[in-house]
Amino acid sequence: MEIIKTISEMHSWAAGHRKNGRRIAFVPTMGALHEGHLSLSREARLRANRLVLSIYVNPTQFGPKEDLTRYPRDTENDLKKAKEMKTDAVFLPNDEQMYPKGYQTYVSVEELTKYLCGPARPGHFRGVATVVLKLFNIVMPHVAIFGEKDYQQLAVIRRMVHDLNLPIEIVGMPIIRESDGLAMSSRNRYLSSEERKAALSISRALTRAEMLLRGKKCDIKSILSAVHETIYAAKMVHIDYVKLCDPLTLEDLTTLRLPALLAIAAFVGPTRLIDNIILK
Repeated sequence: MEIIKTISEMHSWAAGHRKNGRRIAFVPTMGALHEGHLSLSREARLRANRLVLSIYVNPTQFGPKEDLTRYPRDTENDLKKAKEMKTDAVFLPNDEQMYPKGYQTYVSVEELTKYLCGPARPGHFRGVATVVLKLFNIVMPHVAIFGEKDYQQLAVIRRMVHDLNLPIEIVGMPIIRESDGLAMSSRNRYLSSEERKAALSISRALTRAEMLLRGKKCDIKSILSAVHETIYAAKMVHIDYVKLCDPLTLEDLTTLRLPALLAIAAFVGPTRLIDNIILK
């Protein structure tokens, strides 16, 4: 496994493999790797004969009061896990490489970022789209793998790739959950034992909504009420939003039609968690 820290070296590595007809799969991460990331790497292995994983905590997607400085970093352990996954190259840039002095170019996906996390995290998706486009240009993959837990992020990236005519296949992979149902996230390590128990109310709420839909005819109001009731029963959880929306446009649904995206963002203590399910 090669560890590559500069853009020029990454360009050279990728160009060499592409010239020799090898297909490159790419898994971009911010590190603190868990089974969710590893599931993406396994899928990438099936879709190409060269796997690149990036580890970079991108400052432009964090707001001024968000957790950039305390975001979990464990490079040594991440590299060990990447090697175990038979990763061919890890791209490990620093801020000076990604945003050199005088940097001033950003990418905005206009409509999809008006919904869900967009209003609460102004500038977040601009940072996501910008860094992902830069990584695509640096790594030059044929296919890139993302998790569906960050559903809105995946939608934004797909829209960007379509709109900017990038020759990259974007693959979304199902949410990986802990045995108790909690969606895997690098931020889960922030949770105390009591907060973690309370956080389970989020996945329970999604399951309850799915069962409600299967069990009888229902409407948007009854689904959203059931979700709120389930989450607030946990006491320690504060809802940021619960939305039932169109899976493609992310606009709120006014009448129930399927498939529909049920998306939740909630604070458990100071930690903001997101989760979702597609109701079919």
